[in-house]
This record gives sequence, C-alpha cells and structure tokens, in this order.
Amino acid sequence: MRRGLRAKQREPESHRQVPAAKVIRRRLPPFTPFDEDNLALIERCADDLLCETGMDFRGDPESLALWRDAGADVKGERVRIERGMARHLIRATAPPSFVQHARNPRRSVEFGNDHLVFAPGYGMPFVSKLGEERHYGTLGDLDDLVKLTYLAPCLQHSGGVTCEPTDIPVSHRHLEVAYSHLRWTDKPFLGLGTSGVAAVDTIDLLRLTFGREFVDANCCTASIINVNSPLVLDHTMLEALKTYAAANQATIVTPFVMGGAMGPVTPAGMVIQVLAEALAGAALTQLVRPGAPVMIGVMLSGLNMKTGAPTRGAESWLSMLVMGQLVRRLGIPYRGGAASTSAKVVDSQAGQEAADMLLMTVLAGVNFLIHAAGHLDAGLCMSFEKFVQDCDHLEMIARFADGIDFSEDALAMDAFREIGPGQHYLSSQHTLSRYRDAFHISEVLDTGSYEQWRDDGCLTAAQRASSIWRKRLELYEPPPIDAALDASLRDFIERRKEALPASG
Repeated sequence: MRRGLRAKQREPESHRQVPAAKVIRRRLPPFTPFDEDNLALIERCADDLLCETGMDFRGDPESLALWRDAGADVKGERVRIERGMARHLIRATAPPSFVQHARNPRRSVEFGNDHLVFAPGYGMPFVSKLGEERHYGTLGDLDDLVKLTYLAPCLQHSGGVTCEPTDIPVSHRHLEVAYSHLRWTDKPFLGLGTSGVAAVDTIDLLRLTFGREFVDANCCTASIINVNSPLVLDHTMLEALKTYAAANQATIVTPFVMGGAMGPVTPAGMVIQVLAEALAGAALTQLVRPGAPVMIGVMLSGLNMKTGAPTRGAESWLSMLVMGQLVRRLGIPYRGGAASTSAKVVDSQAGQEAADMLLMTVLAGVNFLIHAAGHLDAGLCMSFEKFVQDCDHLEMIARFADGIDFSEDALAMDAFREIGPGQHYLSSQHTLSRYRDAFHISEVLDTGSYEQWRDDGCLTAAQRASSIWRKRLELYEPPPIDAALDASLRDFIERRKEALPASG
C-alpha cells in the first residue's frame, strides 16, 4: 500500500501554474586566483593542525571508537588524525555529486559539478515585515516563507528553518518544520540537525513520504552539521551527523569561524582552521557509512574589534574564494556564502553587503548557497521584503553564472545583415524572436523615469517588495498531496509530540 501511495503522491503536477525551479548549470567557470603552491601550503597546515593539535569529539564514545578503529590517535575526547588520513577517507568513498530527491520529482536537485542551487535564509529567530513590529518568528511565519519559496523559480531548494517557529516547543519544533516543507511545497528541504532525535524523526517522516526502500537508497534530505569552532564537534552535532549519514542522507559539515574570536584574525589562519574542521567532520561521515553524501560548508567572518559584532568584507571574500579551490580539490560539493548583511532594515547597506557577498560566493564556485534570500541583521532576522529583493537579484545572478551564449543565433549576424547602419533593431526578426526573455525585467527595481516613479506613488523598493509578497500569498495554492499520506504525517507528528516532553 505504501508503494502505491508514494507513486501516486509523486506524480508530476498537471494543474499547477507554479513554474519549475530554474536549473542552473554554470558555464562561467569559478574564479581561481590562488596558485598550486599556496593551496598545497594551506592543506599541509590543516593536516598539521589535525595531527599535532587534534580535534575534540565530545560526549560520543561511538565517534571516538570509529576514529580509533581507523587508526587515529585517540586520548580522552581528543582525536589526532594522521596527515592525509581525513582527505583520503573523503576522496575514497564520498560521492563527487549527488541528487537530493524532492516530493515532486521534477523539483529534485543535484549538488556538485557545475550545479548551483539556491535556498533561502536559515535559522533566524526574528521576522520583519514592512509596517509591522519586528517579532519572534512563528509557525505561521515559517509556513508563509515556505510558500513564498515554493512560488520563487529562482530558489531550487526550500531550505530548512527559514525562521524559528518560537511558538512551538523546541522539542517539537523539528516535526512542524519538516511538515511545513512536506505540505506547503514539493521542493527538497533541509532536515534539522538539532539533535539525534530530530534526525531520527525527520528520516521517519521521509520514509512515510517516499517509502522506506527509496529513502534507504536515495538522498531525500540534507542537514547542516555545525562545528563548534574552534576544533570541537559536540554530542548533539555528532548524533545528528551519525544518524543522517547512517541513513544515507546528506550532511553539510559547516565550521563557523569569526576571526579573532573563534579563530585567527588572518584569512590564511581562518582558512586553515576551517579546512581542518571540515575535513575531520566530513571524514567521520565516511567512517559511519562509506559513500554517504556529504558536502563541506563554510561560514567565515571578521570581527569588529570595537563592538564584537561579525563583519563580512574583503577578508571573507578572499577566504570564500580559496575555500572554493580547496573543496574542489577534495572532489565533493561546496556550500558557502550568503546574501548576508548586518543591516537592520532593508536599506542601501543591506543591498550593498548582500550583493557583494552573493557575487563573491558565486565566483567562488559554490554548489549550494543557503541564506540566498531574506538574510538581515547578521542572520538574526528574516525580512519578507529582502526575501523578495534577493530573489530578484538571484534571477540576475543565475544569468551571470550562465555566461555568454556564443551560438550561431546568439552572434546575431543575420540581424546585422537585416538592419543597416543608422537603423534600429526593435523590429528585427532577431529581436522579435527573443524580446520576451532577452533581459531580466525586475518586479522590484524601478527603471522608469522620475515622472513615472512620482506618478506611481514614489514607492521605495521595500514598499514594492512588500506589495509583491503579500499578493503572492493571496494567490498561493498548495501543491497536491495524497490525503492518506497527509493524514499519516500528521498522525506520526501528534504521536511523537505526546512522546516528547514539551520543552523550551
């Protein structure tokens, strides 16, 4: 019965008007500014760090036993890894690319190679909407953001905790987050890595949705595993990492280093630490289950030495670029960057910082870009208006990554022959066949005259974005889901809530 239900559930949509997400295959090669000698130097230093200083795997005897059996030097909770061992484990069995399957097969995504996948912001406790007080996120806010992501063709991935639903107890939160992504969209999503219990429950929900055999053989979710920089993986993260990896689900091992606080102040020092931490975490997934899908994630920032606040500027850009080269040498997918900003409102600072970081991230050759839309206040706030503006920007970034079309028709020689000197091209056959999508036409940016802008109400970009997301939610229709499956998901969630104490 389950197989038939799953097959019925995963039939492609027939009545939807929601466009399929745009598959981005970058034709523009990544920027590679650092030479072989510098890359090899960073790798040697990262190996030295793991071998001489080591890394703590705290509160998890099973992880320590895996390392010990693999030949690492384990004393207490400190693991010292022989030079080259972690890199060898990753290269030997970690897949260079993998598909994450979506509830709707048309929306499955591939990570690795020349693929570029965008997902919205992740983990913000606060939400902002124009004309309303900034507030703690709720389940209603999360559902709305999942719906907006579903409607955005530039976002191939639904993300995870797009905002924290703080009206749901922490112990139950992972259940409602997973359900929101399984019900209000049919794009792939991130499972929570907040505990081993959350990972087990998420996998069980996936097995209800896709079928046990399918999940055991295929990647149906990915989870962020945050390293407790410097050089610590704690029990919570290790439980989630092992659970997802053992179930053949993807992990995104992500150190977060703020130079001067959780790592050195120099870009070279930060990158050495990030690479060492990521190598150790990614290698552990292969000890748990050889061949388990894994990618390396990077979050790097400087530190305002006057205030202690994180800053992302030239040092972060350079670190992202060199990490891109280093991860590609490992041969696994790369997650990094964001349309991130420290701005508190949607203003010129928000636009500048987000645009700079987004462009550098794409140039660095990332495969998976989380925080691609909505990021505000250094990751503390999800802005509905910035979500819309970022999505508009992503449409342009996708075109940029596609490079220049040098096909015979794109060279336009027939148009040159048709249109002589001093004539316009508006009525040429070349223009008429391409004008609908020749250039990106923004819904958010005002490119008209001052008089047109004045007559339209002198609206700011944020005001236009506010109108856009509200209208989209008014028109939203959920993707189809089999009623029996939906009932099974809700029944499982309610039973698990009864079993889990409501905490937080």
